[in-house]
Amino acid sequence: MEEMIDYILRFGAITKQQIALAKSKAETIHLKKGEYFSEANKNAKQVGFIVEGVIRVCYYGKNGEEYTRCFVREERFVVDSVSFFNDTPSSEYVEAVTDCTLLVFSKRSFAELSVAISNWNDIFTRILTDALMKKVQDSNTMLNQDATTRYLKFLELFPNMANRVPLSMLASYLGITQSSLSRIRKNIS
Repeated sequence: MEEMIDYILRFGAITKQQIALAKSKAETIHLKKGEYFSEANKNAKQVGFIVEGVIRVCYYGKNGEEYTRCFVREERFVVDSVSFFNDTPSSEYVEAVTDCTLLVFSKRSFAELSVAISNWNDIFTRILTDALMKKVQDSNTMLNQDATTRYLKFLELFPNMANRVPLSMLASYLGITQSSLSRIRKNIS
């Protein structure tokens, strides 16, 4: 719980009473590997802070091919923000890559905190903006790189993540085949 509060406080100040209120609204949930935090074609109903584990955001193409948009690791918030804040069906899946523990705010709890804490929405806007900026920066860094350079950059940006996610998901994220990723890993080891 303290990790979540420390993370929130990086983006704005709240009082001890407001911290206590936020803690009281957070619920601990556990996801098993492969379970969904939110699903495509359904409205996202919660915001989660990852205490332990790795989550990915993915979608499926028209022919059933799987695309991993991003991975989210510990001490980060995860939410399909478009679906959650606009109350619209999601176009993506938010899936546990490993067994996960999250602190979760339901839509109702989040709305109650928005009313009780005057700068709650501002704080979350900053959190979401920071996450988006990092995602865009990471994507731009890898955009015009060859597959080996993209993999090496992934290792640099996300130390130890490559050992925690299946090769198929990592290959999907990097935009290469699993056999190409295996070859790259073999060549650089």
